[in-house]
Amino acid sequence: MKIASQKRKLATAALFLTSSGSVSAFAPSNSPSANAQSRSLPQAKSQWRLKAVSDLPKYSQSIPFLNRPKYLTLELAGDVGFDPLNFATNPDLLIEYREAEIKHGRLAMVATVGWVFSELYDEKIATYFDMEPLLNSNDRVPSLFNGGMDKVSPLWWGFCLGFTAAVDLYGVARARSLEGYMPGDLGFDPLGLYPEEEDIEGRMRMDLAEIKHGRLAMIAITAFSVQEFVSKVGVVDETPFFFRP
Repeated sequence: MKIASQKRKLATAALFLTSSGSVSAFAPSNSPSANAQSRSLPQAKSQWRLKAVSDLPKYSQSIPFLNRPKYLTLELAGDVGFDPLNFATNPDLLIEYREAEIKHGRLAMVATVGWVFSELYDEKIATYFDMEPLLNSNDRVPSLFNGGMDKVSPLWWGFCLGFTAAVDLYGVARARSLEGYMPGDLGFDPLGLYPEEEDIEGRMRMDLAEIKHGRLAMIAITAFSVQEFVSKVGVVDETPFFFRP
């Protein structure tokens, strides 16, 4: 009986994968070596330099009453001069923070989809396979605020951490060894969607789309968590017009 219960927890935990931290495995570490960071900036300049240094705006595009941060010089996708706390105090830190932003954006994109998917289909799938659903009585997914994290098997968490560590180490090695390394570049493109090196504009559009969607997803997943904590109702039930046609 104990073994069967453990199997049920392992199987149903799969639905919760995308709303857990395991997605960070698909992004490289935010601590590449200083040499790798220093090499990446010239490559970024060749792709993203939109204006001459003398033509750069004096004020931030995102906060017009503040001066543009010194190292945000339109070199990277999505650069709108937003660094009000001046975290990027040198070029190496700028690349390191971009690495972290891409990692968290990718995590948030998958987690957002996973959160909605689990609230829509977890109970149906669990019932079909005669398993215990992970959602609570109000159709809320397990989370730090919602509780229910204990429903997920420790073995599953161990697998997620191990897989994350393995891919993250690969990202670190790639950042240290690849000439012209760009933040977030794991060489993972099984569908061949990323344009060829000669198509600079195409790469710019793809990089910009990823960073914009990642930023939006980070806001969305935070809103999901807070909304369910306050309202005690699943987001798909509270705003069905977004998720149920």
